[in-house]
Amino acid sequence: MAEAVYVLCALTSAACAALLLRGYRASGHRLLFWSGLCFVFLFLNNVFLVMDKLVYPGVDLSLVRTSFSFLGVGTLLFGLIWESD
Repeated sequence: MAEAVYVLCALTSAACAALLLRGYRASGHRLLFWSGLCFVFLFLNNVFLVMDKLVYPGVDLSLVRTSFSFLGVGTLLFGLIWESD
């Protein structure tokens, strides 16, 4: 059951990233770009979560996962500050 949740979270974040980046291409609003980029990093976080828990259970990939989470949230924070004007 946990495997399905991990995969569905990855697919959901990929769908969010795709929709946000498609919206950015259509409208040109830069906040959509920063949000889409955040979800790209969160998708990568979820991919490495699947790899960590299911594919390579003996290998600790928590540092890589945490780095992608930090990059995602940092990207969104940067975009929110940059576009606050």
